[in-house]
Amino acid sequence: MSIKILHIDSNHPILWQQLEEAGFENHADFTSSKEEIEAKIQDYNGIVIRSRFKIDKTFLDKAVNLQFIARVGAGLESIDCDYALDKDINLIAAPEGNCNAVAEHTLGMILSLFNKLNQADSEIRSGEWNRESNRGHELDGKTVGIIGYGNMGKAFAKKLRGFDVAVLCYDIADNMGDENAKQVSLQELQQKTDVLSLHIPWTPDTDKMIDLNFINAFAKPFWIINTSRGKNIVTADLVEAMKSGKVLGAGLDVLEYEKLSFETLFQEKNTPEAFQYLLDGKKVILTPHIAGWTFESHERLAQVIVDKIKMLYSK
Repeated sequence: MSIKILHIDSNHPILWQQLEEAGFENHADFTSSKEEIEAKIQDYNGIVIRSRFKIDKTFLDKAVNLQFIARVGAGLESIDCDYALDKDINLIAAPEGNCNAVAEHTLGMILSLFNKLNQADSEIRSGEWNRESNRGHELDGKTVGIIGYGNMGKAFAKKLRGFDVAVLCYDIADNMGDENAKQVSLQELQQKTDVLSLHIPWTPDTDKMIDLNFINAFAKPFWIINTSRGKNIVTADLVEAMKSGKVLGAGLDVLEYEKLSFETLFQEKNTPEAFQYLLDGKKVILTPHIAGWTFESHERLAQVIVDKIKMLYSK
């Protein structure tokens, strides 16, 4: 029996090519609405997605022949995973595919914040030559705290091996620490951290996790980097902490205001006050959800998905 796969987002061409070479039947629909896809999803055994729309119960009830959902990315929050698993649908993701890209981006954000690279560049372009106000900090001697020590967290810790830093990690799973990071309690991490990096999924447990109470539990003022999901941080609370000096700077690749697809930034007619502070702030670096979006990771993500789909049908 031919395995029919529907691709509803564009991806690196090797994904389509290698699946075709392996005997799978590929179909593409990058423009139809969710309702239009639902009307024909019963014809397919697999679906390859990024984040165009949510795969919810309504969708899954109509996908009567679906055997797998493959998301070309790390997180599965756009899928009702429990319901899919109840229907014996295999869930495939590719956190291995872009973890190196996320790690490099995270490190780049830290070094840019510490050395005020964006600020200094902007000032020189405006005709200003300010050396003292652009005096930076060194990463050596600091303690880096990582929350979430899966593929992303581990890749970032590995990047830190060339620095003279202490690296601590906190994860809900036990025995996650390795030669690059010591696993500790959340309380110990909050006592010792100078730089906090988030590498957590967006789940009910992590939604709005980083609020003012969480931030104030840190013993020292600290820098924060978020390359995970925007809704893990309460932006208004982050801004309040920056104003008070509790948070020294922020590197945000993801924002609370993003749409689920990550393709656009949701903004009301009036820009939220907290977001405007981030836009104006000199101690803030913002990027448009691109930490895992390199040319290399684009291909690697596709390759991981191909390999996992082929493995599923080789059993």
